[in-house]
Amino acid sequence: MNIQTQVKRRHFLIGSAGTVAAAAVGGPAIAQDASEPLPDYVAWKDPDDFIVHSKQTLETKRAVQGTELITPSNELYIRNNLPAPSDDIVADRDAWEIEIDGVGNPGTVTLGELKKIGVETVVCVLQCSGNGRAFFDHETSGSQWSVGAAGNVVWTGVPVRAVIDAMGGAADGTAFLTGTGGEEIPEGLPPETIQVERSVPKAAMEQAILAWDMNGEPMPLAHGGPLRLVVPGYYGVNNVKYLKRLALTEDESPNKIQQTSYRVRPVGVSGDPSQPSMYEMNVKSWITGPLVDAETGKVQVHGVAMGGVSALEKVEVSIDGGQTWAAAQFLGPDLGPYAWRPFVLITELAEGTHVLASRATNVAGDTQPEKFPPNERGYGNNGWGVHAVDVTVG
Repeated sequence: MNIQTQVKRRHFLIGSAGTVAAAAVGGPAIAQDASEPLPDYVAWKDPDDFIVHSKQTLETKRAVQGTELITPSNELYIRNNLPAPSDDIVADRDAWEIEIDGVGNPGTVTLGELKKIGVETVVCVLQCSGNGRAFFDHETSGSQWSVGAAGNVVWTGVPVRAVIDAMGGAADGTAFLTGTGGEEIPEGLPPETIQVERSVPKAAMEQAILAWDMNGEPMPLAHGGPLRLVVPGYYGVNNVKYLKRLALTEDESPNKIQQTSYRVRPVGVSGDPSQPSMYEMNVKSWITGPLVDAETGKVQVHGVAMGGVSALEKVEVSIDGGQTWAAAQFLGPDLGPYAWRPFVLITELAEGTHVLASRATNVAGDTQPEKFPPNERGYGNNGWGVHAVDVTVG
């Protein structure tokens, strides 16, 4: 692999004293200036941990991800299609109401009532469909995410299947699970053009939960509190925030975000319902940093990996741009098939420049490819080649 052609990687310089310096390349976003406060609704997060794309899109820095088993809430990325509602909606969380349709006994229930139906905890990756978009060669609209639009999160709530059962079971002829968000629709705009409403295949309700806690605390407003639909293994757009309606439906939502947005199509082609929707995540991994032991000169090459909708089987690491591979070691316990797993390979690097890459494989036999084909909106990029890092040892 020609190192000079990989212009969209991150570049590291490891000095003889064991220090690491890094600089981001290939994207219009800039690191947040700690002297500038974050928007009010995310003021509780540390600005030093983020790259700010806009008030509604904050990317976690690659180095911050490190080898974290669980992403702390104050380090988790932000991606909102619409401005967050007023924090008035979390003043009395248990009073939040949600409409349930497409069942034997449709009706409205409160969050407090949902808590009496059942409870489960699931650990799963939350990842924006465009994570990795900055690594495509063609120009794409949307935030130029590198690897920081992802995190591993603990969600607690009621299983959707239990709610459906409690409401009389699924109505006949339904094929989709449809969630509608409670964001305020700007006056004068037709709701279907901007309202967040996503439909996923009905089978997804077997894993889905209506979550009210995130990482052991009440769901923050910035991440969808008081109630969020969580569909393990599915891209973030399907995990609808501020959930106001949950329905089993015969057809997909008619809204733009379902019909034409988040559709995978060739570059230059408009979106339409016949194209694949951004549903299930693919297998993926990336390097989050080299660490240097100044006494031995050995380097820890570490990162994170996910299997998508299947558990991980292995992660391999290359220090020569994919010419040879070595098995990495998983760090920490396995938190389930939808969670990511940190990994590490301890190796020695000779003086010079090396291309460090990782390649994940899940139990279904899917292996991360070297290259991922371009698409109009820059979705789903899991190519290990562009996610690699160049490291200079000197």
